[in-house]
Amino acid sequence: MPKQKTHSSSKKRFKVTGTGKILRNQAFRRHILSKRPTKRMRHLRGTVVVSPADAKVIRPMIPYK
Repeated sequence: MPKQKTHSSSKKRFKVTGTGKILRNQAFRRHILSKRPTKRMRHLRGTVVVSPADAKVIRPMIPYK
Protein backbone atom coordinates (compact mmCIF):
# COMPACT_ATOMS: atom_id res chain seq x y z
CA MET A 1 0.00 0.00 0.00
CA PRO A 2 1.33 3.49 -0.79
CA LYS A 3 2.26 5.94 1.93
CA GLN A 4 -0.23 8.60 2.99
CA LYS A 5 0.62 12.24 2.45
CA THR A 6 0.78 14.53 5.46
CA HIS A 7 -1.13 17.81 5.19
CA SER A 8 1.67 20.40 5.13
CA SER A 9 0.03 23.19 7.11
CA SER A 10 -1.30 20.74 9.70
CA LYS A 11 2.11 19.27 10.48
CA LYS A 12 3.35 22.76 11.33
CA ARG A 13 0.35 23.66 13.52
CA PHE A 14 -0.33 20.56 15.60
CA LYS A 15 1.64 18.34 17.97
CA VAL A 16 0.67 14.93 19.29
CA THR A 17 1.25 14.01 22.94
CA GLY A 18 2.49 10.64 24.13
CA THR A 19 -1.09 9.59 24.92
CA GLY A 20 -2.28 10.59 21.43
CA LYS A 21 -4.00 13.88 22.20
CA ILE A 22 -3.56 16.69 19.68
CA LEU A 23 -2.27 20.06 20.85
CA ARG A 24 -2.70 23.44 19.18
CA ASN A 25 -1.61 27.01 19.86
CA GLN A 26 -4.08 29.64 21.04
CA ALA A 27 -5.44 32.20 18.58
CA PHE A 28 -5.44 36.02 18.88
CA ARG A 29 -1.73 36.40 19.68
CA ARG A 30 -0.38 37.73 16.37
CA HIS A 31 -0.86 41.50 16.12
CA ILE A 32 -2.66 44.53 17.61
CA LEU A 33 -1.77 43.23 21.08
CA SER A 34 -1.48 46.59 22.82
CA LYS A 35 -5.26 47.10 23.08
CA ARG A 36 -5.79 43.72 24.75
CA PRO A 37 -5.48 43.25 28.52
CA THR A 38 -2.32 41.65 29.87
CA LYS A 39 -4.41 39.08 31.71
CA ARG A 40 -5.99 37.91 28.47
CA MET A 41 -2.62 37.69 26.72
CA ARG A 42 -1.21 35.69 29.63
CA HIS A 43 -4.07 33.19 29.47
CA LEU A 44 -3.59 32.78 25.72
CA ARG A 45 0.01 31.61 26.20
CA GLY A 46 0.93 27.99 25.67
CA THR A 47 -0.90 25.13 24.01
CA VAL A 48 -4.32 23.58 24.55
CA VAL A 49 -5.84 20.22 23.64
CA VAL A 50 -7.93 20.21 20.46
CA SER A 51 -11.65 19.45 20.94
CA PRO A 52 -12.69 15.84 20.15
CA ALA A 53 -14.81 16.96 17.17
CA ASP A 54 -11.85 18.79 15.60
CA ALA A 55 -9.42 16.00 16.50
CA LYS A 56 -11.40 13.60 14.28
CA VAL A 57 -10.73 15.85 11.27
CA ILE A 58 -7.09 16.59 12.14
CA ARG A 59 -6.01 13.01 12.90
CA PRO A 60 -6.05 11.81 9.22
CA MET A 61 -4.11 14.94 8.18
CA ILE A 62 -1.12 14.05 10.38
CA PRO A 63 -0.87 10.24 10.13
CA TYR A 64 2.83 9.95 11.06
CA LYS A 65 3.02 12.44 13.93
